[in-house]
Amino acid sequence: MSAAPAAPAAPAAPAYEALAARWRRVAALGDAMAMLSWDRQTTMPPGGAAARADTLAELAVLRHEAVTAPEIADLASRAGEEPLDPRPAANLREIRRLRLHAAAVPPGLVAARSRAASACEAAWREARPADDFAAVAEPFARLLALVRETAAAKADALGKAPYDALLDAYEPGGASARIDAVFARLEPALAALLPEILERQARRPADPPPPPVPVERQRALGRRVAAALGFDFAHGRLDESAHPFTGGVPDDVRLTTRYDEADWTSALMGTVHETGHALYERGLPADWRGQPAGDARGMTIHESQSLLVEMQVGRSRPFLEFLAPAVREAFGVSGPEWEPEALRRRATRVARGLVRVDADEATYPFHVTMRYRLERALLSGGLAPADLPGAWDEAMAAALGVRPPGDRLGCLQDIHWYDGAFGYFPTYTLGALAAAQLFAAARRAVADMDSRIAAGDFAPLLGWLRENVHAWGSFLDTDALLARATGAPLSEADFLAHIRRRYIEEEEA
Repeated sequence: MSAAPAAPAAPAAPAYEALAARWRRVAALGDAMAMLSWDRQTTMPPGGAAARADTLAELAVLRHEAVTAPEIADLASRAGEEPLDPRPAANLREIRRLRLHAAAVPPGLVAARSRAASACEAAWREARPADDFAAVAEPFARLLALVRETAAAKADALGKAPYDALLDAYEPGGASARIDAVFARLEPALAALLPEILERQARRPADPPPPPVPVERQRALGRRVAAALGFDFAHGRLDESAHPFTGGVPDDVRLTTRYDEADWTSALMGTVHETGHALYERGLPADWRGQPAGDARGMTIHESQSLLVEMQVGRSRPFLEFLAPAVREAFGVSGPEWEPEALRRRATRVARGLVRVDADEATYPFHVTMRYRLERALLSGGLAPADLPGAWDEAMAAALGVRPPGDRLGCLQDIHWYDGAFGYFPTYTLGALAAAQLFAAARRAVADMDSRIAAGDFAPLLGWLRENVHAWGSFLDTDALLARATGAPLSEADFLAHIRRRYIEEEEA
């Protein structure tokens, strides 16, 4: 088995070395945009939205110009003629891919889309709590038109269908045909399991709803759990946002959650989920900072890391044995409802719910597959933006048998489309499949994994992920990375086995 990526080799290819140096400037611009975007979503006052939109648009154009500069093309061409070791060659491959994406889109469109995304996101932040899709309908329509224009330009340059051209930015090499095939196997298998799961859970004793917990106590617990999982607060922070996300840069990771005094588990699991993202960012190969091969390998692997920590680990019996005393101490509570078994029942409750970020493992994929189909329809023009609320309600009814009472719990619940992120959603479920596959391999490699987790010792798990996932950055594609770590490319088999084991077999134990 080959070793993890080492530091870049000593200069032996002058064109490649010059290219890598220039790319560090590109990366610096991206880092600045990441930090300004985090600030926009967390601490920036509302009055700063217009000025911030202009700043981000200018930076987006500067970065675009840097990536598409003739010097980059010339150096990339010359570097391709030099003898390169596998890792610099992988970095060159990634630079060429990113340049191809950028060169497909004219600077004016880059700026227009950036400004439209900022405006639409600001409108969404007001429309969502007001339960009012009409308030964001016009900026969303303007943004979608620019997304379609971007998709068409990239499709021509990449030789892909428009949706696949956008997907490639989130999952390099991804294809809707393969996603369709995976979902065609996954959905009926889950649909067959779901009635049995719900029937078994109906036999459980009814648990009372969790009591309200002040936000400050929830925040303290979240910090404690994130630190236990391995998050380094000397290189990051935990804040609050309208939609949980992880931002920043690998040496300064910014994660957020949102709090609800009536449901402390939502904020905690949001924190645990984002901690998985943050651990991945921190574990990326430090010697390759500023180079695309040192970046995260697409959103399927990124989501696998968050869902591995939140779902595979965070809702397991061993983790809840660790969590229960921490919860009792942080909240100053006691009693049977705060014991591990009670927390397990709550953490593994399956329901046909409305909200994706609060969904359980068994129903979560249905939230994703319906969004995947809706966003493809929006992109193709088969679904008009104004018709999204009704189409959403119909899709939810078909997928899970529930209808949202309004737009806030319907088509306004996620930020992605209102920020221009089309092609992202399928990676959530692909990530869930990869998470199950990776955790199964980690448990095979670490014989006492469950007992270590129950004791609050997450070092063996984090060490395995560092060695087998994080350290590889983008040197390998998704299937090659998974095959190296688990022995097989991406598959739904481990995920379905996990659902059956946790929600059917363990219910009988």
